[in-house]
Amino acid sequence: MLLTQVVLNGILLGGLYACMAIGFSLVWGVMNIINLAHGSMMLVGAYVTYSLYSRFGIDPILTLPFSAATLFVMGYALQRFVLNRVVMTSIFFTLILTFGLDMMLINLNIALFTADVRSITTWYSGMALDLGGVRLAYTRILVFVIALLITFALHQFLKWTRTGRAIRATAQDPRAARVMGIDTAHVYALTFGLGAAMAGVTGSLLTVVYAFSPVIGDPLTLKSFVVVILGGLGNMSGAIVAGIFLAVSENLVSGFLNPGFRDAVSFFLLLIVLIVRPTGFLGKSSYAAART
Repeated sequence: MLLTQVVLNGILLGGLYACMAIGFSLVWGVMNIINLAHGSMMLVGAYVTYSLYSRFGIDPILTLPFSAATLFVMGYALQRFVLNRVVMTSIFFTLILTFGLDMMLINLNIALFTADVRSITTWYSGMALDLGGVRLAYTRILVFVIALLITFALHQFLKWTRTGRAIRATAQDPRAARVMGIDTAHVYALTFGLGAAMAGVTGSLLTVVYAFSPVIGDPLTLKSFVVVILGGLGNMSGAIVAGIFLAVSENLVSGFLNPGFRDAVSFFLLLIVLIVRPTGFLGKSSYAAART
């Protein structure tokens, strides 16, 4: 019974991990930028949700459009006026720049909201689905379903819309895209904006099931990085599989061995995959090459 409980909770957490990694994967695959500020962007979305809930009583789920819009505007502006200046340079410049952005966002969140740990308790927070002795919190089920729906929606957007095709074309060959009349600077800004919006949505979902503070962004970025590597760069199906695999593995280790080893699972799995299959479970060499 305990094993079933641990595995099912891991599966539900895996949906959040997948949603967390999608925006990170999109930016990395299209622009070759490893966004070290991804986790801090999630927390901006979390604080947007917290502010709307504490001041106006808006349910965290209903704040998703607000956090997505806020982070999209922020991400678009950052890429267009800051990151676009180094996007074609060495990856080390982008690492330094996004690290600085991460530090700025951490300190900004501390200045605005203090370093206190915050949490949101809704009217349905204590409710759970009982399956023969296995209890699954409604909040976790809700977050899992919404995370997968948002991930699927982004996948369909990139696959079928004109903007999505422009993003994939730019990822595959920026020069050819420019020859075909695509404004690659605008596409890069849209891509980073979409990645930031996904981070904002994930941050809002995070508030439903976890407490948070301004300093937990870096561990979230690490989780995103590991899921992308495990699942394969730019592969959304791979991100879902990897997110669930990582979350279940963490829960099993935490539940049956030692909770202190939970974070070590990420590094262990990352090492194994890099040795055995560097492209990940379902990965390709670039975002444009991923078709599923």
